[in-house]
Amino acid sequence: MDITVAVDAMGGDHGAHITVPAVLRFLDRHPEVNVVLVGLPDAIESELRARKASVGPRLRIHPASEIVTMDEAPQSALKNKKDSSMRVAINLVKSGEANACVSAGNTGALMATARFVLKTIEGVERPAIAKMMPTASGGETCVLDLGANVDCTPEQLTQFGIMGASLVAAVHQKDRPTVGLLNIGSEEIKGNESVKAAAEMLRASKLNFHGNVEGNELFTGKVDVIVADGFTGNVALKTTEGLAKMLAEFLREEFTRTWWTRFLAVLAWPVLSHFKKRVDPRRYNGASLLGLKGIVVKSHGGADQMAFYWALKQAVTEAQSGVIQRITEQVREQLADLAATPVPAAQ
Repeated sequence: MDITVAVDAMGGDHGAHITVPAVLRFLDRHPEVNVVLVGLPDAIESELRARKASVGPRLRIHPASEIVTMDEAPQSALKNKKDSSMRVAINLVKSGEANACVSAGNTGALMATARFVLKTIEGVERPAIAKMMPTASGGETCVLDLGANVDCTPEQLTQFGIMGASLVAAVHQKDRPTVGLLNIGSEEIKGNESVKAAAEMLRASKLNFHGNVEGNELFTGKVDVIVADGFTGNVALKTTEGLAKMLAEFLREEFTRTWWTRFLAVLAWPVLSHFKKRVDPRRYNGASLLGLKGIVVKSHGGADQMAFYWALKQAVTEAQSGVIQRITEQVREQLADLAATPVPAAQ
């Protein structure tokens, strides 16, 4: 099955200088994929010429005259930049010309534009940002929401659980992914009222609900999906990113402290190289905007070529796996079952 991806070539901190070479590398390794580069034609063509590449049957340019800046207010971008590379790329998904959209642009503007253009799946009140995170067991855990919704109702958290489980089931071919609810303790009595009510709803659903998950269990692989409100999820994500940077800096300092530690670093290089590859955040770049009637993947704004490559891979994997159809079906079925099942009040 051929997949077409619309790429917001101008989005992110580096624009076409990163997106174009990442796309060329991806096309070289994935013959089943076609890409539409959306943005300022002159800028895109300049990057293609610099790499001795050109448009062809699998790569074309779709012009857009505007760019959404990284600090632009979402509503301003939505109202005033209707021909931005971001919006035009999403429009291609809406029209069916593309199976997915990838952008490294302004997160708020991307969510607002995607929600306005594509609309939400019936039964989904708010889209969520979901991301695959590495685990100590060698697998991945899907964590959502990571910042789209600061305050969430129990119903919305339950919808996140359904969408996250649907994503994991489709992408990783797992029949009944386990779902956990991020909380301050594993006991049922822990958490605020919204979280406790959400736990009751998740427990009453047909999801494979594991129960509460604490922050120190994010990377254990204990569950396949971890549900949180956007405030908590975003803090957890940024905390882990900061910790990873600090540990990397500590290692660098220790291995360069003296001539002896530098020598030890040479001996340890195979181990360090393998470790770096396992935890390289670029390999997990690409957050999915779940709940929309179309696939939209958000790349980190500061992504390099390799990181953007992995965001493209996430989008293609979702398109090939039929994620939208699965989420649509599961939301309809699960919410209908919940509506017919009395949910005990949280204690």
